[in-house]
Formats: sequence, C-alpha cells, structure tokens
Amino acid sequence: MDNPKPLIGITGRRRTGDKLRGSLEVMNHLCFDVYWVDYAEGIIAAGGIPVFLPLSLEPSEIIPRLDGILMSGGADIDPVRYGADPEPELQSIEPVRDDFELNVLDKVYENELPVAGICRGLQILNVYAGGTLFQDVPPHAARKEPPSSRVHEVTFDDGSLFSDLYGSSIEVNSLHHQSIDRLGSGFLATGLSDDQGIEAIEHIDRPIIAVQWHPEMLDTRDSDPLFQWLVQRSSERL
Repeated sequence: MDNPKPLIGITGRRRTGDKLRGSLEVMNHLCFDVYWVDYAEGIIAAGGIPVFLPLSLEPSEIIPRLDGILMSGGADIDPVRYGADPEPELQSIEPVRDDFELNVLDKVYENELPVAGICRGLQILNVYAGGTLFQDVPPHAARKEPPSSRVHEVTFDDGSLFSDLYGSSIEVNSLHHQSIDRLGSGFLATGLSDDQGIEAIEHIDRPIIAVQWHPEMLDTRDSDPLFQWLVQRSSERL
C-alpha cells in the first residue's frame, strides 16, 4: 500500500452500565470502556488511524503493532503512584486505568513509540518518569465554561519544540484541577501558564510531548499541531 496511515493507540476509561443513560437496568453491573470521540477526530484529521485500547488488553500484545500513542484525559491519578497521601480535594481515581497506562508506557518506552499526552495524559507521563502532582489547583478548573472556551495563555520557551509547533504563545481552554509539581526525569517544562503552572512538557531525547489543556475540544482541533506532530512522527516508523 502506498503511503499507509499510522495506527495511533488511544487510552480511555472504564465505566459500569448504571452510568450509561438508556442502558437496561439488568446491565448495570456490566462494564464498558469509553473515550471521547474528539481525540479520534483529531488523529483522523491529521492523517492517522485511531485505535482504541481496551483496559483488559495486554499492552505487550498491542503496543509493538502500533505506530504511536495518545494518552488521553480523565480521572485523577492515585497519589500512591507518586508516593503521596490523598488530600481532601482528590476526586475520583481509577486504579485499573492507572495500572494499564503505566504498563502501556513500559512498552512505549521499550519500543520507542512517539507519544502525545493530553491533560491526565501529561500527568501520567510525568508520574511514570518519577514526577509528582499538585492534587488540586482550583483556579485552573474552568469547568463551568464551554469546553472550547479559551480562558488563559500559555507561553512557550524560545527554541523549544512547542515554540516550533505553536509559536511563542497560545490561548487555551482549561478543565484540569491537578497539575505537575515536581517534573519527571527526562522532561523539560517548556510551556507555562500565567501563574507559572506547567502546561507543556517535552522529553529531552524521546519523541514524547504533552499538554495540560485540551486541543481536541478547541475549534482548531482539525489543524492542531499536537495531532499533526504525533501523526507525522508515527508515520516515520512505517
């Protein structure tokens, strides 16, 4: 096949039937895996093929078959993963997802796959690399605004990969209530918010980048540089 499209794995989350409106009551105890379609739309627009990764899947069986990974947003990471006690502001955690995604990253590092992280995706990448998180940063949780609302500015370091992708700064949305505290090994914090919160990280010598905002929810999704970068770097493996 000429110019095959790269396969990009997307992580998601698990829910039970009682959380699915319209589901039969007898199915309340059954589980379903889900991800927001916006992530897939961003990958498709950039020229990739999204592949959803069910939480029951063994990462070693699928990661070597993929060309790239998108670590998506979602629930809080269990503080035990970075050696902290839970604080009162901690919201819902999903230990099964934590286990799965950390195992995914084992195989990602082993196979040197390109990775882009979004929101929780940035946080799990940081925790995997030995970093820690602030468990609650309420000024950043602009959850009463429409998801596409641009509510603050992110400024990028000169000479960084993000400055190449986005220019010197960008106005972004903000749905997170946690953020990076201590940066993980191998990463540079190259994008900061107005209050000096870490909004973008890039790996020193691996094809890994991540952002704290949600580009898949902005009106520029279909031309967003993060998705284009991920698909382009993944295409180089074909």
